[in-house]
Amino acid sequence: MQYLTAHPPIGATVDTPSFVDECTVHVRGGDGGNGSVSMRREAHVPRGGPDGGDGGRGGDVVFVADRNTTSLLDLHRLPHRRGGDGGHGSGQNRTGAEGHDEVITVPLGTVVRDRDSGAVLADLVVDGQRWVAARGGRGGRGNVAFATRYRRLPRFAERGEKVRERSLRLDLKMIADVGLVGFPSAGKSSLVARLSSARPRIEAWPFTTLTPHLGVMRAGDAADGQPIDVVLADVPGLIEGAAEGKGLGIRFLRHIERCLVLLHVLDAVPMEPDRDPIRDLAALREELRQHDPSMLERPQLVVLNKLDLPDGQAMADLVREQLEEAGEEVLPVSAVSGAGLDTLRYRLGVLVAAERRVRGDVIVHVPEVDEEVVLRLTQRTKDFEVVAAEGRFEVVGERVERWVQMLPIEDWEAARYLQGRLRRAGVEKALVDAGARKGDEVVIGEVVFEFDPDLDDLPAEEREAILAGELDPEDGEVDDLVPDWGDDEMVAEDVGGDPEDAEEPGS
Repeated sequence: MQYLTAHPPIGATVDTPSFVDECTVHVRGGDGGNGSVSMRREAHVPRGGPDGGDGGRGGDVVFVADRNTTSLLDLHRLPHRRGGDGGHGSGQNRTGAEGHDEVITVPLGTVVRDRDSGAVLADLVVDGQRWVAARGGRGGRGNVAFATRYRRLPRFAERGEKVRERSLRLDLKMIADVGLVGFPSAGKSSLVARLSSARPRIEAWPFTTLTPHLGVMRAGDAADGQPIDVVLADVPGLIEGAAEGKGLGIRFLRHIERCLVLLHVLDAVPMEPDRDPIRDLAALREELRQHDPSMLERPQLVVLNKLDLPDGQAMADLVREQLEEAGEEVLPVSAVSGAGLDTLRYRLGVLVAAERRVRGDVIVHVPEVDEEVVLRLTQRTKDFEVVAAEGRFEVVGERVERWVQMLPIEDWEAARYLQGRLRRAGVEKALVDAGARKGDEVVIGEVVFEFDPDLDDLPAEEREAILAGELDPEDGEVDDLVPDWGDDEMVAEDVGGDPEDAEEPGS
């Protein structure tokens, strides 16, 4: 007998990352609930009329910036997220329940991009900041919404809106005041551990730091004498050619893109024979320039580390003199003995405080796509286009495609209502102008129609207004889209059957 197991085979290596700073997610809002087709039936209320309620709205997918979240690991493990579907409407004008929102916490500094275009959609940098990644679908309207003077007993309702999935690229760019840049084994992690309460892994071999680390340091501010908290970012060491993909550091350089001040950590006594601090500084700046030239425009401080080693002080004095002649600000320190760290704290506090007064607390990426909803009181303009190809005509537009998707066009009443709505939106005129003739195929969304223009049955004034594009289908109903059923008695006879049988189409 064979047993299925979720465990990997013996000897297999399982990669379980503890820190994830980039991932692709697929988000989708919940579908809207269907509107209800229902007729009011109760004692002593003859011909009660329609009372079908609206469907509930689908839930959104929302990203929330959270200071206690440090990685995108959860999204990496579960990349498909969806909001809850809205409930269906029912009789007695009861509206369906709204779908639940899928709320996802992300670290501060998360940049959201469109996966296909790469455009920045949001930059979440403030604790509690919310951004709707995918909106839920609209709930369908019940048959009450379609009752007019002549359509007194509408026997159709809208379906809930079906929403599409979108793919997003999330990049975490940590928010820190000071970014430490240096070659492997320069002592960056030791420096962060000595200046703050952070405890990164420190060993005697290169590339000990494999993921970024943050530490908070208390520093003095020369402006008013008040201490400030400065966040330090330690990233894996760079090597020459990092901008071309060599080593680990280039992957994590994004985490110092927001830093207000750059701290170059140099080994005053390098162990490799072909390295020296001056050459290391030039190489580091070249890698930064290739990654993002604007980073070199920020305040920079040079630290010569490892004064505690033999000949460390002598080498630091020699290198410091040469760098200061080139206009660099250089501070010799020792992360082991603590020599020079008080001066370093003070200078970092001064530089960070000055940059905060100029730039603000954090450098923010401005969204390249404006997704804010703008409410306008002016008349809606044409928001569709007609594309002619291979003997058929396709009407492309979010609004008209939504109408077709939400209305049950297999119902005669609903089909006539949709035809009038498209006509009043100017779709028929646009098709005629594009060369469509009676009998041609017209595609809207996923539905194929046979084109049959019908403008002659409208009053002359309304026909002229439609052709001129002066009417919007949402301004009101067209009373002659369905036959006039006459007086109340004729309407009552037309109902027929049990009205309760017509509730909840498709449910």
